Amino acid sequence: MGIRIGITGKPRIGKSTIIKAAIKRLKAEGIAVGGMLTADIREGGVRVGFSLEDINTGEKGILAHVHHRQTGPKVKVGKYAVNLTDLDSIGANSIKNALAQPDPIIIIVDEIGPMELKSKKFIGAVEEAIESKKSMLVAVHQRSEHELVRRVRKEFEMFEVTQDNRDEMANHVIQRLSGLAV
Repeated sequence: MGIRIGITGKPRIGKSTIIKAAIKRLKAEGIAVGGMLTADIREGGVRVGFSLEDINTGEKGILAHVHHRQTGPKVKVGKYAVNLTDLDSIGANSIKNALAQPDPIIIIVDEIGPMELKSKKFIGAVEEAIESKKSMLVAVHQRSEHELVRRVRKEFEMFEVTQDNRDEMANHVIQRLSGLAV
């Protein structure tokens, strides 16, 4: 079984920043990574949505946006319309594609939160990754009580990111995962 690390913390505390730093360092050490990244979309300094990206292919899409025109069922989280098309085709597939890679690879999921949990395909891909023997680094929404998030909290080594520990947290996570380079 690979190393399983979960990070959580308040919104905007730096979970994605820690994951991006881990990806950069792991790749520099020759360790394969794959999966999904999310990032803010800003207009005029104001967050208007979230993008998602396949770490391996670089394919990008919209996870959610305040101005997203939805086709199909309307799915909203707060003021954001969730783009299930991109979440399924880019987000869930980025995890499935990482699973299909030869070992070792670290599967990254940034993040398992309210928007991502609107997709059955995304949930299925994460569950499949958990069932695999591959190492994983995931960020989970701090207050989520979804069954999948509860499973991650139970089965993964969990770390809470705070303002006091966020600078050293990236190094700690990277050290835990770097031991895999064999």
